[in-house]
Amino acid sequence: MNVRIAGEATDDEASAVAAALAEHVGDTVEVYVGDDDEPAVVHEFDDESASPSPADRTASETDELEPTERERRLREEIADIYEGGPERYREQLEEGEKLFVRDRLELWFGDDGNELLFEDGRFAAFDDWHPEGVGEETDDRLPADGLITGAATFEGRDVHFMANDYTVKRGSMAAKGVEKFLRMQQRALKTGRPVFYLMDSSGGRIDQQTGFFANREGIGKYYYNHSMLSGRVPQICVLYGPCIAGAAYTPVFADFTIMVENMSAMAIASPRMVQMVTGEEIDLEALGGPQVHARESGSADLVAEDEEHARELVAQLISYLPDNADETPPRGEPTPPDRSPAGIDAVVPQHPNEGYDVLDVVERVVDGGTYFELRPDYGAEILTAFARIDGRPIGIVANQPAHRAGAIFPDAAEKAAEFIWTCDAFNVPLLYLCDTPGFMAGSQVETEGILEAGKKMIYATSSATVPKQTVVVRKAYGAGIYAMGGPAYDPESVLGLPSGEIAIMGPEAAVNAVYARKLSEIDDPEKRERRERELREEYREDIDVHRMASEVVIDEIVPPSELREELAARFAFYEDVEKSLPRKKHGTVI
Repeated sequence: MNVRIAGEATDDEASAVAAALAEHVGDTVEVYVGDDDEPAVVHEFDDESASPSPADRTASETDELEPTERERRLREEIADIYEGGPERYREQLEEGEKLFVRDRLELWFGDDGNELLFEDGRFAAFDDWHPEGVGEETDDRLPADGLITGAATFEGRDVHFMANDYTVKRGSMAAKGVEKFLRMQQRALKTGRPVFYLMDSSGGRIDQQTGFFANREGIGKYYYNHSMLSGRVPQICVLYGPCIAGAAYTPVFADFTIMVENMSAMAIASPRMVQMVTGEEIDLEALGGPQVHARESGSADLVAEDEEHARELVAQLISYLPDNADETPPRGEPTPPDRSPAGIDAVVPQHPNEGYDVLDVVERVVDGGTYFELRPDYGAEILTAFARIDGRPIGIVANQPAHRAGAIFPDAAEKAAEFIWTCDAFNVPLLYLCDTPGFMAGSQVETEGILEAGKKMIYATSSATVPKQTVVVRKAYGAGIYAMGGPAYDPESVLGLPSGEIAIMGPEAAVNAVYARKLSEIDDPEKRERRERELREEYREDIDVHRMASEVVIDEIVPPSELREELAARFAFYEDVEKSLPRKKHGTVI
């Protein structure tokens, strides 16, 4: 093979070209430089001395190759990162019976069917602390900048996750960790997969706030991204420690928040800051512990007993949710109800003012073992829960006559509105079980914003485009029937049980409002009582569910023992129903 190269080439360059080409083509190569007639170099190919190609190498030659010192050094650095922050913070975790973050990730993603797929940004802030200036009892160690992000499989689902490392400056957030958090959120927007926030953070790292607090891509972008993710993918937050100031907004932005007893807290400011600003002396548990947010503020959906229980709750929760708003919730295997549907009519008292536990109805309607209630201690006069009927996930909104007669108070209306809104976002059909005297009246609830809260509940019911089934279990008075998915609110069906009544108000209140003067004119107490009873019965005939069915106000009266079967058929028939909202940017009720 003859090759001619530029005249400026040196003898060494000509020799190198000749040798390389000879080995490549497996033949003798003559190299001519410039316009020379004679070759400057002749390189004869030596088959015996030629280097073998990778395919020609024997297995033994390949197996002899081992990681270099460079790779071993990298592995040592990674192992050091996995050790977390200073040992004294590890000891504090043990005192509080909390897991080290790496052990927590093992609990979540380390058993059969679950796997931590990869981690992003292990070397974040690496140059700031490694290898010099590191001491066991100093704050110099900043592995992963105190924030772990990545992807994992959880109960057969692909998820994004973040987890604070409490051993690194008590889980505080700084520039590199913030960058990792933001990237994780932005990637979730692209993938359409759920996000888990495993929070244990004291907030922003105050002494390092330059560069991440007010920047366009700083910590404030967390909440912008939360807002963009809201309704797009499920965001689930578990609190493992005190989340103060900016850190406390992630759990309240999440779709579902779980706190851990004797471990979690969240507040807009620490007790010390509260005392400085207001003079109030209060400990963290009383300021923002689990019971505060489960009972008073409603910010906690569930309270777990310990770390293992928190994981179990999330495993149950995500089974009712799709990966994103474009998908439908996963179906489960149908199971018989925990209690016989034949007992439904016996559970509901004949008298509309007599209390009972609506769970006794729910357990006879839904698949056994699937009832999963959220915010059970907040606004307890309305029950909000996930469950399944014939394997199909549904969201249940049920009045609870065992609490304040099932009247709707502001906190219950708020809870119901948010639950309805969330179910609609993630394509979970809704079942309303109505048994309420309506929205509560009085000066106290007016100051607490009953009209505002009621408006939000009615708005959520009006705007929900998922399949809706409404059951008038017993009384449906006042605007309660509006909020609870009544005939005017585009449900796929309104069913009545034989105990049902629909009216502006109950018979006692109506008779008093309309006939008070005429009754007062009857001097004989017995005659007055008899006439009052007659008027109540006449009024009750007008509001009875049979009259409502006769007037086609409701779709059907169902024998109570057949309610589960009826609902299963209707949810199945309407599961693909398409409904739309008027063309607009968005509503103004929030």
